[in-house]
Amino acid sequence: MDINFNKNEDHNKLLLSDLKHKLSKVKLGGGKSKIEKQHAKGKMTARERIDYLLDDKADAIEIAAFAGEGMYKEHGGCPSGGVDIKIGYVQGKQCIVVANDATVKAGAWFPITGKKNLRAQEIAIENRLPIIYLVDSAGVYLPMQDEIFPDKEHFGRIFRNNAVMSSMGITQISAVMGSCVAGGAYLPIMSDEALIVDKTASIFLAGSYLVKAAIGESIDNETLGGATTHCEISGVTDYKAKDDADALDKIKKIVNKIGDFDKAGFNRIEAKKPKLDPKDIYGILPKSRSDQYDMLEIIKRLVDDSEFEEYKEGYGKTIITGYARINGWAVGIVANQRKLVKTKKGEMQFGGVIYNDSADKSTRFIANCNQKKIPLVFLQDVTGFMVGSKSEHSGIIKDGAKMVNAVSNSVVPKFTIVIGNSYGAGNYAMCGKAYDPRLIAAWPSAELAVMSGNSAAKVLMQIEKASLLKKGEEIDEKKEKELFDKVKARYDEQISPYYAASRIWTDGVIDPLDTRKWISMGIEAANHAPIEKPFNLGVIQV
Repeated sequence: MDINFNKNEDHNKLLLSDLKHKLSKVKLGGGKSKIEKQHAKGKMTARERIDYLLDDKADAIEIAAFAGEGMYKEHGGCPSGGVDIKIGYVQGKQCIVVANDATVKAGAWFPITGKKNLRAQEIAIENRLPIIYLVDSAGVYLPMQDEIFPDKEHFGRIFRNNAVMSSMGITQISAVMGSCVAGGAYLPIMSDEALIVDKTASIFLAGSYLVKAAIGESIDNETLGGATTHCEISGVTDYKAKDDADALDKIKKIVNKIGDFDKAGFNRIEAKKPKLDPKDIYGILPKSRSDQYDMLEIIKRLVDDSEFEEYKEGYGKTIITGYARINGWAVGIVANQRKLVKTKKGEMQFGGVIYNDSADKSTRFIANCNQKKIPLVFLQDVTGFMVGSKSEHSGIIKDGAKMVNAVSNSVVPKFTIVIGNSYGAGNYAMCGKAYDPRLIAAWPSAELAVMSGNSAAKVLMQIEKASLLKKGEEIDEKKEKELFDKVKARYDEQISPYYAASRIWTDGVIDPLDTRKWISMGIEAANHAPIEKPFNLGVIQV
């Protein structure tokens, strides 16, 4: 019996239990009473609509489930950003489905709602993936209109993307299943085909109250913009559905007839499960983010048949590079080694730190994967680049810049899994959100920040201490500890994977055992989009 393995396993399973508890709360949206009201109107909830539409609700991944977590408390919160998004299969075709959650402020758009919708469209554009919108929204959340209405990445960008996707030949299908008002009315009508549900759905630029106030006309909402009006008088919508299920069935029939797509041609063979038990990950991954472990043992439990062909095994050992398969797909893996390593020259190197040699190796490996059209998978547990006179004199900045350059200019699809630490420039070099991974997910053990909680808290505490001393306040040892603990607690909240997920810095917090599924579905989506841009590193420091 390995006592450390058991302690790690207990800790990581507790984190997993917390994840499942948080997800169960998120899935309630605006709460049970709001769900009952939705049902009383003869309507499904957003999640019920998505599950009905998908061939198998288990064969799907949810994007940004924790968007808005802990945000907008003064406005009553915005669970899951008021919109639910999944990548799954409709009639055997991989699609992305976006559904407004009318149980959350009548589906109104908060700033995070806009960001989440734009993320869905970004995924559709990058992967040329068919996108289905299930519309049920009261429009912009007016108390926060200045943060959602006018800027480049705000509400209006949605409709710009509708037009761009149409020009790219990306299928867009919309079903209006509730309110669809003001500027939001353009989204379904800028889709290729639009459906509307009779009696429970309506579309108009201005509702009956606003029409009365603006031009003095008295009219009810159904006559103004209901299903009969738009299917038989205005011609705005293409199909009338009798209820939610009928609308979703019609979407299935439309998707069923979509032609095949041009493929990128990523290599895939018959999938094999890992030989080594993936559940061992819970015991291998340490409780403390500062403890060492062998990342190779994690890799072997993620890849097919536990087979990994390591590239430059004896060089640049703090980053592991090599080839493997995940659910049959060929992948190139770039992973931070978290154990202490020794170079051939006899020098010790800290795990999780990027040195000159490991940055150099990674740059070459990334170039090789681009040359051979192999998708890249980054497994992050990185504390940053090595510092000190030796590294600076050896040119760590230029070697790090080469790696960042290779990641930035890579044309093969990239996927990032944040396993543990994701600090500072290490986050960038290992393909953080700013470097366009097709999907980026974090394990419950992840921490994302400029630096570790302890390091940051010490710096911030010293600043606060100096400020208090300037004001003439005495700081004894007890007060200093209280100050440190206060600052550390505040910082620890910000480095939580849920803090990152709530702001869509990642696409989700996932069970480590779902990693293969996320990467496999991500590569399948990427296979819809042939690579059109040649790989070019540009000017690099050598």
